[in-house]
Amino acid sequence: MPDTIALEAREVTKRYAGVVALDRVSLEVCRGECVALIGESGSGKTTLLRCFNRLTDPDGGSVLVEGADVAGVDPVALRRRVGYVPQEGGLLPHWRVRRNVALVPWLRHVTDRPALADRALELVGLDPSVVGDRWPRELSGGQRQRVAVARALAARPDIILLDEPFGALDAITRADLQASFLELRRELRLTALLVTHDIAEAFLLGDRIAVMRLGQVEQVAPAADLRARPATEYVRQLLARARMPV
Repeated sequence: MPDTIALEAREVTKRYAGVVALDRVSLEVCRGECVALIGESGSGKTTLLRCFNRLTDPDGGSVLVEGADVAGVDPVALRRRVGYVPQEGGLLPHWRVRRNVALVPWLRHVTDRPALADRALELVGLDPSVVGDRWPRELSGGQRQRVAVARALAARPDIILLDEPFGALDAITRADLQASFLELRRELRLTALLVTHDIAEAFLLGDRIAVMRLGQVEQVAPAADLRARPATEYVRQLLARARMPV
């Protein structure tokens, strides 16, 4: 049903200097669902993700967030209500952790922003009394990524966009953060669009997986269906290269 769709791309196209990044891409993400975008570098994953908060504007097609075409929405206001975790976190190095997390509540002139920041830190498993007054450089890589997720959650968004948020971490820290993300989604009932190059991560975190290649979506399906019924030879080969049984 249309009222269950939180994010929607309709025949979206995007070119950079004549190079096709997105070629008539259509995708729906239902409320409370996590869709993981996977594919090789240059497949269009990040470009599609960034269309939903207008960090990228498409050349054609429509992008809708909660039923509203983002072309008619102020991009600044849009980014303040849709959580976003960029690659490697993007924390402001000259701001302490609590102020980093409180960024969006501050931009939205919320009065209880320190409390919101502390609650967000707690949600990602960090003690605000321990890390709140630290500089980002004083944290481990895993802690910085937790802070980045906390910043995206501090304003209590219903939707969060994540661009390879765990890609630069060691295997143990990455597994820990993946488990934390699953718990957060259950607790907050978040709608999430996740870009990852790791198929195992996509299978773990995504309710459905969208496989992209050369700016197109090859298949969108739950992990079990991808394994059982790859829609194209590319999907079959991608799973085989990742040693995922089909």
